[in-house]
Amino acid sequence: MECNLSVNWEEMDAAVIEVLQQAGSQNPNVLKPAEQTLKQWETQRGFYTALYNVFSNHSFDVNIRWMAVLYFKNGVDRYWRKNAPNGIAEDEKEFLRQRLISNFEEPVNQLAVQLAVLIAKIARFDCPREWDVLIPTLLDIIRGQNSLAQHRALLILHHVVKALASKRLMPDVRLFQELTSNVITFILNTWNTYTESFLIMASNGADANQIQESLEKALLLLKTLRKLIVHGFSKPSQSQDAMLFLEVIFERARTCLEWRKTLASRGIQMEVCDKFIINLTKVLIEVLEMHPLCYVELIPTTLEFSVFYCFTEAGQALAFEKFLIQCLNLMKSILLSVGYRPAKVIEETKDPLTLRAYELRQKFFVRETLTEICTRLVTHYFLLTPADLELWDTDPENLAADDGGEPWKYNLRACTQLLFMAVFHQYKDVLASVLLDLIHRYHQPIEPNNLPAILLKDAVYNAVGLAAFDLYDEVNFDQWFSTTLKDELKEKSNNYRIIRRRVCWLIGRWASVKLSAKLKPDFYKLMIEALSPEEDLGVRLAAIDALKLGIDDFQFRKEEFTPYLEPTFTLLFALLKEVTECDTKMHVLYVLSCVIERVGNDVKPYVNALNSYLSLLWQQSEDHNMLRCSIVTTLVHLEKSLGSDSIMLQPLVVRVVDLSCDVNQEGHVYLLEDGLELWLALLENAPAPTPEIMDLFRNMPPLLESSTESLRLCLYILQAYVLLSPQEFLCQRGIVIIDTLRSLLTDLAWEGIVAILRLFETCLKASPEQGAELIKPLLMKIFESVYKGEEYPMVMTTMCLSIVARVLLCCRNIFVQVIGELSKSVEAYEEAVLGQIVYIWVKRMPNVSQPEQRKLLALALCSLLEANSLPSVIQHFPLIISNIVETLNDITKYDDAGCPTDSLLLSDQLSPSQYEDVDYETEHGQRRKRLAYNDPVHNLSLHNTLTNQFNKLRRTMGNDQFDQLFSALNPDVNEELNSCLGLRDLVL
Repeated sequence: MECNLSVNWEEMDAAVIEVLQQAGSQNPNVLKPAEQTLKQWETQRGFYTALYNVFSNHSFDVNIRWMAVLYFKNGVDRYWRKNAPNGIAEDEKEFLRQRLISNFEEPVNQLAVQLAVLIAKIARFDCPREWDVLIPTLLDIIRGQNSLAQHRALLILHHVVKALASKRLMPDVRLFQELTSNVITFILNTWNTYTESFLIMASNGADANQIQESLEKALLLLKTLRKLIVHGFSKPSQSQDAMLFLEVIFERARTCLEWRKTLASRGIQMEVCDKFIINLTKVLIEVLEMHPLCYVELIPTTLEFSVFYCFTEAGQALAFEKFLIQCLNLMKSILLSVGYRPAKVIEETKDPLTLRAYELRQKFFVRETLTEICTRLVTHYFLLTPADLELWDTDPENLAADDGGEPWKYNLRACTQLLFMAVFHQYKDVLASVLLDLIHRYHQPIEPNNLPAILLKDAVYNAVGLAAFDLYDEVNFDQWFSTTLKDELKEKSNNYRIIRRRVCWLIGRWASVKLSAKLKPDFYKLMIEALSPEEDLGVRLAAIDALKLGIDDFQFRKEEFTPYLEPTFTLLFALLKEVTECDTKMHVLYVLSCVIERVGNDVKPYVNALNSYLSLLWQQSEDHNMLRCSIVTTLVHLEKSLGSDSIMLQPLVVRVVDLSCDVNQEGHVYLLEDGLELWLALLENAPAPTPEIMDLFRNMPPLLESSTESLRLCLYILQAYVLLSPQEFLCQRGIVIIDTLRSLLTDLAWEGIVAILRLFETCLKASPEQGAELIKPLLMKIFESVYKGEEYPMVMTTMCLSIVARVLLCCRNIFVQVIGELSKSVEAYEEAVLGQIVYIWVKRMPNVSQPEQRKLLALALCSLLEANSLPSVIQHFPLIISNIVETLNDITKYDDAGCPTDSLLLSDQLSPSQYEDVDYETEHGQRRKRLAYNDPVHNLSLHNTLTNQFNKLRRTMGNDQFDQLFSALNPDVNEELNSCLGLRDLVL
């Protein structure tokens, strides 16, 4: 087979080796040509065999072998799957599959890991169908006596099982379950063997390397077992092996923890031992998460195990931090599991396993246990550590930083706080008194030099803040705020900064829970004092968080905050300039944005200074895209708050939008979404077009072509441009947009098409002649969809009809042209085409729900009622009149004198806001208002239009023909018509 793949392997291997050497060069002149050559070879027959020959030859330089493995691995991702373009040939893949499992003695650990990942990637595609020998071969090697080969086979098996377990299609899931049932017993026995070996060696004082080797193999088997147990059974409780394994984990963990301490006392520190213990707990956490009802009978053992190591002196002496986090998370998962319901709905639960879980949990969490857990969490785990205090002194911004993500998975304090909230919420009837007792014990003033007492008070206040919602009825916070807490902020000693910081945090947590409105001014005043530049930075950062929570409350009243706006803004601005970390600047900007959003235009006096600083900060943050995101968000809030006064921001905003929305800039990936929001706000608040604003449009076509994810915002921006400068925009830039949107229409879902049609309608409203001429290339498709009566969602059908109606009303010549072109396309007479369109129109019109669109369609139908109307229109006269009369009924209202009026007509006194979602504080809102005044829907009376059309018809047709036309009407419609128009003499 090797001969069939290449005629001269030695020459090819030598060439590949040379280019791989060059690809590892630090010289760009050597590196880039090598990368280009390798790119060209990626799809050539025999290339991956050559790479295999390189990395499997142990005599070659490690760096070259490393490069070969990486390129092979990347090639598997791109070219291994069967339907991949330029995929690897089947015979070469078969050759490589055989070779990859022919040697398990890779001497370099890092390469062995990469090789295992590579084999796992192939297995995900091919195992077991095309590579049924893989797993049996690995198991045979594991049974053998070659220690290195065993280790490598175990490593490969772990990665292969991990890859197969990640597949989610049901046929793949069933195959993995079948694999699990075949190998679970062997894997479990082998794991037991190596784990026992480790324990025996540790007890016999064996060499550290021997202990390490056994434990590494046991760890690889443990990771494999974890995937098999979690993903290889629909219900692990139905497998004796699985449950046996889960039960033995607790004993194994206890034994390993004891030997860990013993080995450490001998001077043997093994990281792999910690990993082994952590992975034991990972098995429990994942089974509890994925199969909670299978875990029920393990609840008592798990809780006893966790409480021993987390809440007793003996257990904590053996534990280490990562292990404690795992145990605490196990407890939290049991408390919060959706499979174990709380007491208030337990009577509705039918599942016996859920009832059993609840029973076991309640049996464990008795008052004494809960009291001990709560007290120890607060007085032990919540205490600031010497490392925390050192960090406060050296890097207070880092101390205050929000880790984001899921810190409870790796951070002990975050983990204990989450557990505390879970326990307290579930058992507040028991624990409220415990926490109230702690408050009573530690609320008195403390000697500033008594650091242990200060740390305890800080921990108690932390607990009270975390449990704020559950303590609502238990704590008189107004009284506490007005006395003790206010006084504690006045104590300025260095140690007391710990309490001042926590008091700010605590008040912030309670501000939106139970702080009276009458005390809000005092709250603002206290936070402003805490923001003083003379205050400790840690306290100031806590104060801005509290301030944000206070002003973000739904009961916030702007007039109460106005007296404090000037000092608040000044101090926040000073803090923004003082802090140095990007994350902290982002956070201060976020709070500033919240203030700006709440106070609106009142922020105007402080804008010039902020504008200057943001401009400088924008320049300095070139390499910090997330900070730039915060700057963009702040500018969005400023634009919206200032309205037309935001013109002072325009130079900076234009510059920021230009960079954020330019697809050629690397940072646009991070900034685009916020940049588009800012672009829209800029246009909405611009009093008039400027060359700089209009020039930003050059970024729009590439945005529309690159992705549809931001299409909605892009279309809003285009609509804003149309209203800002209709003539200039439609004349100079409209063709580019229409051409771009035309290419998008075929690839969009109906929601996207509707959004584009709304843009077209805006063009027709803003400048009917220009708009119709501009969208004329697309009108054919719109008219054709109506002609064919295509079954679209009603909102899309309505938009198509609305555009047809507007063209008919405002640009009749173009309407006639499109009908003519459509008749040629469908090979039918123009009269027949028009008749079919009118038929679909009047059949679909009753389903149109919006009054404005119904009136538009009715007005356009009125315009068709002429003496020279085609027979194809006249034949639908009854349906036309029926729709117009129904619309008249819908939009007619009666004034105090009982006179009928058109409810959609606008006057100077009547705002169109009832018809459109318009904010008239913006210039854009005013432009939309003016557009509404010029819209036939709002400036033409349907009643008068129909009456005038009837009068014209009667004069030109004569009474006899006119009466004959009306004789075809339904009597009910006839009666409605008489009632609406009061023209009894029109009807027979």
